[in-house]
Amino acid sequence: MVAACAVMVVTACGASSPGDSGNTAAGGEDKKITVVAAENFWGSIAAQLGGDRVTVASIINSPDADPHDYEPTPADGRAIAGARLFIDNGVGYDPWAAKLAAANPVDGRTALTVGDLVGAKDGDNPHRWYNPDDVTKVIDEVTADYKKIDPVDAGYFDQQRASFTATTLKSYTDLIATIKKTYGGTPAGASESIFEMLSPALGLNLMTPQAFLRAISEGADPTAADKATIDDQIKTGKIKVYVYNSQNATPDVQRQVEEAKAAGIPVTTITETPAPASASFQDWQVAQLESLRKALAQATGK
Repeated sequence: MVAACAVMVVTACGASSPGDSGNTAAGGEDKKITVVAAENFWGSIAAQLGGDRVTVASIINSPDADPHDYEPTPADGRAIAGARLFIDNGVGYDPWAAKLAAANPVDGRTALTVGDLVGAKDGDNPHRWYNPDDVTKVIDEVTADYKKIDPVDAGYFDQQRASFTATTLKSYTDLIATIKKTYGGTPAGASESIFEMLSPALGLNLMTPQAFLRAISEGADPTAADKATIDDQIKTGKIKVYVYNSQNATPDVQRQVEEAKAAGIPVTTITETPAPASASFQDWQVAQLESLRKALAQATGK
């Protein structure tokens, strides 16, 4: 994959009114909290929680970029050096990010590593943004970090969080609940470990061997036994839907997609990072959940 070579700045709309204190710099001028996120799915959430009190830059901001193998640029280092809050995923997903932050030390910078926050370690599933419970933990922690950095605006950040969780994310949380209620227990297949994070929240019975999911996610060769197991699940109708990451469609995955379609099993896609890149976290996730819901309805007649 082609690595993203530029930092996209995502700035929340609006400006501080004359009466707002904001994050005040030494000359008395209002200054927004500068945030840098290693990936734009976390950057999108941070920008919406911060509103007009923050500016957010996401280093990985292209669907064509592979966060695993990204080669950071000097501009990335300068961006992190100027950040008051730096967010990376961790869990071995973006090791370059922590190294880049360590190479650009700054007094007073707050660092949020999602894996550390949720208690995940290297070797665990790194795709924490597909776990709704972990997303909630990140929302709470980002809000808490904003309040520590800018205590004058603590009430504003609490309001942003309340609005984001109750209103902005409503379609996302409602769809998850609806799918679980309507299709809970439905057997499903998947191409990689991204969906392994989401399927428990949806109540789906993910039947794909875990070793296959991890192998595809990590760019390793799956075993012949695991591939045979999946072939049998498709041919005998043991799975009702097949979910694959269209940003990582290996030959093995492409073959399984073709087999599923030939067997009349609905196929739906997810992506590792937002597609299009400009999509908000919730719009991206809702579009994928809607597609999955339609596939489940087709498969089950519900």
